[in-house]
Formats: sequence, structure tokens, C-alpha cells
Amino acid sequence: MAKINLVIDQGATFTQVISLTDSDDLAVNTDVYTARGQIRKHYLSNTSVSFTTALANGDLTLSLTSTQTANIVAGRYVYDVELIDSSNNVTRLMEGIVTITPEVSK
Repeated sequence: MAKINLVIDQGATFTQVISLTDSDDLAVNTDVYTARGQIRKHYLSNTSVSFTTALANGDLTLSLTSTQTANIVAGRYVYDVELIDSSNNVTRLMEGIVTITPEVSK
């Protein structure tokens, strides 16, 4: 699992591509996985924003629309991203802090 902090501009489209490799530095077969990820103000928060996830050719793409990021109050949040295999085993791929920078133009 990787600890990676993200910076997201409020009101902007967000896209982050993560290359998934195994211990031999080969691309992971993403055809056997699904992915999910969420941002929350704190770990026990009842509200969340979900990343749109796409897996293809050994890459995981996380994205948020400009509308989604515009609706997140500027500040610090936590997030994680998990992979789910065909047997429903869940592995946390990455986690960290998300900083939402405030938007001036609206």
C-alpha cells in the first residue's frame, strides 16, 4: 500500500493515472479487478465523495468532475483507494491526505 497525498483544485476536473505493477515491475492484469475510492473529511465522517475509477492496461485512473470538486469545501480530507478481485478480496492500494485548494473564479 502506498501513502500518497493529493492536491485537488476546487472547481476543476481532476484526473490521476496510477500505473499498477507487481514485484517484478510488470503491469498488473487489471481485467480481474474493480476499484473504488472515496474522500471524507475524517475517517468516521458519514458523507463522502466517490472517485470515478477506470482500470485498463495496467493503469488505474481516478477522476472527479468539476461539479464534484466545486461542491467540496476547501480544506484537508482523507481518502483511500481499494482494489477488489473476482473473489471479493479487498486490498487497499493507496491512502493519504487530500488538500482541496479554494477556487476564486466561479
